[in-house]
Amino acid sequence: MAITYPLTLPTTKGIKAIRLTARNSVGVSTSPFSFSQQVYKHQGQRWQAEVQMPSMTRAEAEEWFSFLVKLNGQYGTFLIGDPHSAPRGSAATTPGTPVVNGADQTGGTLAIDGLPVSATGYLKAGDYIQVGSGSTARLHKVLNDVDSNASGEATLDIWPDLRSSPSDDSTVVVSDAVGVFRLAANEIGVDINEIEHFGIVFAAVEAL
Repeated sequence: MAITYPLTLPTTKGIKAIRLTARNSVGVSTSPFSFSQQVYKHQGQRWQAEVQMPSMTRAEAEEWFSFLVKLNGQYGTFLIGDPHSAPRGSAATTPGTPVVNGADQTGGTLAIDGLPVSATGYLKAGDYIQVGSGSTARLHKVLNDVDSNASGEATLDIWPDLRSSPSDDSTVVVSDAVGVFRLAANEIGVDINEIEHFGIVFAAVEAL
């Protein structure tokens, strides 16, 4: 059977720990005499992840190890996000049908509509959203609390900036948001001890 990317994570065992890192490309030049600085913000922004799996039986570990091997090192891609990414705002219980409000949007803000009207705290700073799906899925963090207006509209401050301009009325995911990642290296291993407990740790970067 042909392998189609991006893959979805196995469900046999949940992730024990994940470290999500927001990386920015910023150049800093410091004078050796006055220590004054010149700072330039480049456009590079990406998510990085370090994932630790719990101790697993062979059956559980083989499914995860096979999943990782199917990626063929850094070639293939997969979908992942914060396992505890349920929104803290009212979107958790009353999400409405959030969609992109207007085409040709760029940068670090996103206008959306389809929200419950006049919802205070619809999303909270730190909540995640997903724009796109499958191979175009992008994971974004909301940077400020979000209230909707009387028309069910809101503008989100997000990180990273939009990778491309989403289509008008395209779906915005506010629960279980994920993005497309690839392994950070071409090697992947599994630790096996004398009592047949299996351990897997891997690192990934956003696939851009």
